[in-house]
Amino acid sequence: MKNMGPSNPMTNGKPVRFRGIIPPLVTPLVNRDTLDAAGLSRLLEHLVAGGVSGIFILGTTGEAPSLSYRLRRQMIEKVCEQVAGRVPVLVGITDTSFVESVDLARHAKDLGAAAVVLAPPYYFPAGQTELISYVEHIVAELPLPVMLYNMPELTKVWFEIETLRRLAQLINIVGVKDSSGDLAYFERLAGLKTVRPDWSIFVGPERLIVDAVRLGGDGGVSGGANIYPSLFVACHQAAATGNDAQVKLLLPIIEDLQRIYSIGKYASRFIKGTKCALSLFDICSDFMAEPFHRFLPVHRAAVEKILAEIEPRWAHDAKMGASV
Repeated sequence: MKNMGPSNPMTNGKPVRFRGIIPPLVTPLVNRDTLDAAGLSRLLEHLVAGGVSGIFILGTTGEAPSLSYRLRRQMIEKVCEQVAGRVPVLVGITDTSFVESVDLARHAKDLGAAAVVLAPPYYFPAGQTELISYVEHIVAELPLPVMLYNMPELTKVWFEIETLRRLAQLINIVGVKDSSGDLAYFERLAGLKTVRPDWSIFVGPERLIVDAVRLGGDGGVSGGANIYPSLFVACHQAAATGNDAQVKLLLPIIEDLQRIYSIGKYASRFIKGTKCALSLFDICSDFMAEPFHRFLPVHRAAVEKILAEIEPRWAHDAKMGASV
């Protein structure tokens, strides 16, 4: 294998391997360039108490492309400081600029992050040969282990399976997060563990968490875990241990939660629904980075109704699941 980066990716002296539920953190804001610091603090404690296996910041759910570089750096600082090593922090560094991605990764390293997450640069779609070259070049510059992020809906570029097979030669790449929603692709992706058995393979769409685990995946980067972290953790554990009875209790609640993402007509409704739910729970503000805006009152009421229906089910099924 090519040695493009550390020969044995390590974080805090331990080999890097991720599994479980790693929520893609929303970025709590009070205006377009100011963090909701108190809300961020409450959110992080909510997730750690919920048993998550890590925190992924500055991803799609975190509205990273809409945030200033100053605020991104502040977000890394605040999160790493509060988490204080209790769970690994993964930092999204995707950018249209190679140099900015590397600089952000170095900042993350200095503040104690465990790994960085990299999608193909957006706007100018790269061909697969260009993508391979780009990843080879940037990985050689990055000071932390790298999770690749397949997000074709937004980047307009897939990490094709043969591309990933080539990139598996880069030791410092430690896994892939797939948000394509294509289970056939995910199965082929998980099959790359024959080449890199040390890779961590994560699924993005939360409704697919059980299917992904059964196909050989290691966990989920589930946006809904911002809201109900312990629900997603319990469902993943049930799937990973083959507890089908508990899966039958918990997966329908996760599927029902998906209704908050169908409110409104814009693609931003996924982030709006998540932030709206968190604000209804008095965890953090639902302010959105421009060009987006928070839900209108009618949409907010719809989210509140869905949560009111889910809350008693989760409380009841959590107790039932504990005895299964």
